[in-house]
Amino acid sequence: MPTKIDHRNLKSSSAREKLDIAKKPYWLSLSPGIALGYRRNVGIGTWSVRYSANGADWLKKLGLADDKEKANSSLGILDFEQAKEAALKLARTQPGLPEDTNRPVTVDEALQQYKVDLQARSASVSNATTLRGHVTPSLMAKPVMLLTERELWAWRNSLMGKMKPASVNRLLNAFRAALNLAADHDSRITNRKAWKKGIANLPDAEEARNVILDDQTVGRIVLASYERNDRLGLLMHTLAESGARPSQAARLQVTDLVTTDPKAPRLMMPRAGKGGSKKRIERKIQRYAVAITMDLAQRLKEAAKGRSGRDPLLLRSDGEPWGERPYQAYGDDMAEVIAGLGLDAEVTPYALRHSSIVRWLLNSGGSVRLVAEAHDTSVAMIERYYSRYIANFIPEEISRRAMLHLPVTGAAADNVVALR
Repeated sequence: MPTKIDHRNLKSSSAREKLDIAKKPYWLSLSPGIALGYRRNVGIGTWSVRYSANGADWLKKLGLADDKEKANSSLGILDFEQAKEAALKLARTQPGLPEDTNRPVTVDEALQQYKVDLQARSASVSNATTLRGHVTPSLMAKPVMLLTERELWAWRNSLMGKMKPASVNRLLNAFRAALNLAADHDSRITNRKAWKKGIANLPDAEEARNVILDDQTVGRIVLASYERNDRLGLLMHTLAESGARPSQAARLQVTDLVTTDPKAPRLMMPRAGKGGSKKRIERKIQRYAVAITMDLAQRLKEAAKGRSGRDPLLLRSDGEPWGERPYQAYGDDMAEVIAGLGLDAEVTPYALRHSSIVRWLLNSGGSVRLVAEAHDTSVAMIERYYSRYIANFIPEEISRRAMLHLPVTGAAADNVVALR
């Protein structure tokens, strides 16, 4: 079959299934210079967009096709119409369109492009929207190719004192990513050194925000959440037992609750999209097993009654999903729960994850890799953020077994009395 096809070949999963498996995508022209690509794979196919006009030529992956699973844009699974819309939206906000060919992209436009790119990769757009509130109007209006190291350095320094150093660095990381994206799409932008040095991260700005709670306090938070409302309690209960991020638990589906062995229930937890931009969408579809108690399994089973396998497992009290940013839905409720328990305001539901990691470290026989796998993170991250807590909790008997005992020699040996 030719690689150029019409919309009828791509409109449905059944139509796409008739296409030959091939390394190169099938291309469908959407507009002059803009084409939607579908790559037919053995498993799930992928969507991509290609732009080629006026000397510009680039290709970007959009996401997965709804070949095996129902379309879900939050997971990066797109049907044909969603893929078309994403392709046109991304292409029309990139440098290289006829009306923009000779006009250099501004910082404002670079942030717009960065936001669209984050959406296309199913990443959090807050990295772009938060940054926009801190960039000055004069910087916004300036072409990226004219930015200087000195003015970027002055802007970076103006943030100090307004927020914590670690927060400044998070803004700087996002700003550099936005400017690098603009430079990737416009060969005329040759001043990367300006932002590489001008908005380099602040030194020694690591912020230890990991709040570790003992098991009793974790239990109090879960019980108080249930008293607030059952749906909130079920979410907090799931976070406490699984150690998952709230955004991961929010993506659990009914089919992810596995109770084939009633004495060993588990959740097939969706992975987070951490670890860089490559294959972010594929990672978010993957699952890993998390053991849970029979109590939690029974509560989840009751809550899932009457719903299909692809429905969200955890719902809010109004019956709606928790969404991509569940903290926006539970933030006020949990702040009152925490305050009602007399706990510090720094305690958030994320502390349930931190506490789970430390609990595992103390009971895993020293296997950091095992703890990392069970919490969908890396050994490097565990060692970076949790080692200092573990050092304070090493049982004394383990320390004493590991002590060095040198043989007694010389004058001191004369005072040693041998025991039978």
